[in-house]
Amino acid sequence: MMMMICVRELDLRKDSMAVEELESKCETTVSSTNKMCLFTHLLGDPISRIRHSPSFLMLVAEVGVENKEIVGIVRGCIKTVTTSTTTDNTTPICTKLAYILGLRVSSSHRQKDIGCKLIKEMENWFIKNGAEYSYMATELDNQPSLNLFTQKLHYTKFRTPSVLVQPVFAHSLPTYANRVAIFKLTPTEADSLYRARFSATEFFPTDIDRVLNNKLHLGTYVAVPVGSSMDAFLSEPPESWAVASVWNCQEVFKLEIRGASRSRRLAAKFTRVLDKALPWMRIPSVPAVFRPFGMVFLYGLGGEGPRAERMVRALCGHAHNMAKELRCGVVATEVASQDPLRLAIPHWDSLSCANDVWCVKRLVKGYGDGPLGDWTKSKPGLSIFVDPREF
Repeated sequence: MMMMICVRELDLRKDSMAVEELESKCETTVSSTNKMCLFTHLLGDPISRIRHSPSFLMLVAEVGVENKEIVGIVRGCIKTVTTSTTTDNTTPICTKLAYILGLRVSSSHRQKDIGCKLIKEMENWFIKNGAEYSYMATELDNQPSLNLFTQKLHYTKFRTPSVLVQPVFAHSLPTYANRVAIFKLTPTEADSLYRARFSATEFFPTDIDRVLNNKLHLGTYVAVPVGSSMDAFLSEPPESWAVASVWNCQEVFKLEIRGASRSRRLAAKFTRVLDKALPWMRIPSVPAVFRPFGMVFLYGLGGEGPRAERMVRALCGHAHNMAKELRCGVVATEVASQDPLRLAIPHWDSLSCANDVWCVKRLVKGYGDGPLGDWTKSKPGLSIFVDPREF
């Protein structure tokens, strides 16, 4: 008998527990080298990762007639972003872009096209709401996910940014206070800066003001040479400067690494104990990542000038120290692999993903071709704007 699959919109009142149970059984990232898995724990709200977007939807796949069971879920959201600029590089070309995340299928119901059904229903909703493109992100070594999207659903590999992750130590990191001054911008000041300097960056959201005024936004900070004032920066930035914003992910989800050996856990704990006892030694300790831990996300990272890398390092140190006060386990950011400021971002290779893969699909034609044509065929630029609502 053919299994009947019903794809419908999430009902928060009756589906939350079943969705939470399915999420807890599905690992999000698998490391083939050390057999450890990274799990995501949503904090009691199935739509927490999408509810901050302008338009969003969560679908569930259900089987059974009397004893119904949720065996698949997917989330999607829509926003307007920059795709490119006009030929004179002055005016951004924008389009409505949809994002797919959180696709999960129960291990007992895989290989039954449930994932395909969920995505196709989500794409129908995207089209009805005016989205021209849809994209998703996965790891380069997540072959099942890549096969599903590129072979069955006709997505193409589009961009390969790097997810850079730094552990939060028991000691504070330097912010080079004798050479670098760090100021906090108001949301209005940050909005003006981002629109003036980054509105032509690929994936820049036109509703950046909503991001900067969100309760999860912890602040936007600029780094300038010592001696520069806040008023001077806002009127005329110095030769070298950098900017970054901080997002509080731990209010939405917690992470946990499972599958580590007892010896690995003990070794990590020893580094933390030693670092806490001797903070002046600045021992690179391993945070408690083998139980649920929080994360802050660094986004809107950019800068200019010959000393911009120094400014970026200062901002990363500042973000680390903020995460330490919040008792987070890691600080993460995502940048284009060819971004010139990438090398200034401190991170551990063992925690990072050098080749995240963004796959894109054109859903409909004719909305935003502009002078540069189909966005899916465009070449990557030096940088991208990663929306923290979708990380």
